[in-house]
Amino acid sequence: MKKGYHVIYQFKIMLLDITPVIWRRIQVPDVYTFWDLHVAIQDAMGWSDYHLHEFQVVDPKSGELLYIGLPTEDAFKEVLDCRKLRMSEYLSIYNRKASYLYDFGDNWVHDILLEEVLGRDLSVKYPRCTDGERACPPEDVGGVMGYRDLVGAMKDKNHPDREDLIEWLGREYDPESFDRAKIRFDDPEERLKNSF
Repeated sequence: MKKGYHVIYQFKIMLLDITPVIWRRIQVPDVYTFWDLHVAIQDAMGWSDYHLHEFQVVDPKSGELLYIGLPTEDAFKEVLDCRKLRMSEYLSIYNRKASYLYDFGDNWVHDILLEEVLGRDLSVKYPRCTDGERACPPEDVGGVMGYRDLVGAMKDKNHPDREDLIEWLGREYDPESFDRAKIRFDDPEERLKNSF
């Protein structure tokens, strides 16, 4: 884990296009790179981190919209390397908002809002999730429309696809469930080693 930091960024992460809103509040060290932030979002939301991701943030120096992720050879736009850029160079109390896209197929778009900049509490282990609501959609459910179909099937015991969906998931899905005590944060450096 990162060492030698004194400042904490508190973010509210909100998954768009689903109501009621699925959201998390996380606190991370200000020395985090965008890769580190990506890992924290994945863990807090409940994603499995096996799809591409991308941040969009306005460069506070130029006012230009930047795309930050893992650059690929076939990218049709310039994508800055998330492993090399510290989030605190782009996000601050003067530039509080960013967007986070996970899974370019299902297209899960999240709003990121920097709510507060806090002093580090030495009795607390960071990153941490302090609040949130509702369960994250399952991976590969088919985006917003597939998620809505899943929720409808879970509510209707007589839905013709219900049993197939439960078998596919390996369990019933409760869209209202959320327990922040069950969230475990991986070490971003270990995740990076195991990703490539």
